Amino acid sequence: MSAPPASTPADDCGCDDYGVSRRSILKAAGLAAMAGVTTSMFGDVLTSTVYGATEGNILVVVSLRGGADGLSMIVPHAESAYYAARPTTAIARDRLLRADSTFGLHPAFAPLEDMWAAGQVAGLHAVGLPVPNRSHFEAMELLEDADPGSSARIGWINRMIAGLASSPDVFDGIQIGSTVTPTSLVGPAPSLATGGFDDLLMPFNQDPKLGPKVSATLRSQYTAHDGPLGAAGINALALAARAGDVAGAVPAGPPSGVTYPKYSALGEALGTTAGLIRAKVGVKAVAVDAGGWDHHVDLGWRVESTIKDLASCLAAFFTDLGPEAGRVTVVTLSEFGRRLTENGSRGVDHGYGNAVLALGAGVVGGKYYSRWPTLGTGTQVDGDLAVTTDYRSVLMEILRARFPSLDLSTVFPGVTAKPLGFMR
Repeated sequence: MSAPPASTPADDCGCDDYGVSRRSILKAAGLAAMAGVTTSMFGDVLTSTVYGATEGNILVVVSLRGGADGLSMIVPHAESAYYAARPTTAIARDRLLRADSTFGLHPAFAPLEDMWAAGQVAGLHAVGLPVPNRSHFEAMELLEDADPGSSARIGWINRMIAGLASSPDVFDGIQIGSTVTPTSLVGPAPSLATGGFDDLLMPFNQDPKLGPKVSATLRSQYTAHDGPLGAAGINALALAARAGDVAGAVPAGPPSGVTYPKYSALGEALGTTAGLIRAKVGVKAVAVDAGGWDHHVDLGWRVESTIKDLASCLAAFFTDLGPEAGRVTVVTLSEFGRRLTENGSRGVDHGYGNAVLALGAGVVGGKYYSRWPTLGTGTQVDGDLAVTTDYRSVLMEILRARFPSLDLSTVFPGVTAKPLGFMR
């Protein structure tokens, strides 16, 4: 069986839980195409300008959907238990990149070696949810809500955006690459989910005669309705106009010499994100999805493919940013890690503790950070790597360094930060 190209990681893992996600639910209901517009239409989305606060710091959250295998990403080569549990899928010590006495990077991270050497990439381990949850759907929701036990469905990025401005703008927090709004962006602060800004434009927007006629007809229809539908329609028209301005400001394609992997959905999303940041339109947080991490079978070549795509896209992204890279911090998150022991299909099933990458501005990189619990049988949690660092503490460390005005107690209620020291 031949492996797919590295730029097209597959989600066909046979995992029923992963298939029943919010994406499939929305698509089954016929709502996916409208999800981003629906999110952005509620509330007053026109109170502030997209061209304000253009020089501020920016957080990019890359979600590794499916449950990334942190033990393959950052390999604990000093642990004999790792090699004993994975006789066919373990990565040999002599193949690892940037190894220290305990950890080493999967060799597919080679595109990020220069950034690692420059101290711009840090590896964090034994990170995760405070309580194990091996359901993709539930774990994603918990991760992105980041307020366990709360009845209010408000995502942590939405709370972050609300804490940075008294009147948040719809372009402050954006999901790029999908029209499905992640839980992290859901809440009272306006947000936007889109595949690209061209997707938000009105039909026939390039036609100087037909375009204005279509807009005028829709405006007259929406104006005739006094209720929420009419107001939503008027806001949608205004959003389309603003999206047109943004699309015009975002450069078409990356600068010369910047190449993203071909056919990579992550590359397309990060390319759009880089253009948006270089255009200085005021974005503060961007959520980007990177699928294909649910490796129940054939872990070896599958995880190599997905890591190579991730590393190549991130390397291209920071090159694409140019001078703006000094404002951008990237963090990777996944809903859970994988089991220590490989299964009968040479894959790994849903686990617990995981690895996180932090890249870019403010990162004290070139090394690994962990309160490493070891992989001994007495430290495992039901056969999984234990979590010794709450992922919310990781995010708090980033936000405290890059957005010092934020009241972190409102973004992550009830969490006591325990910094690892990876941010300056």
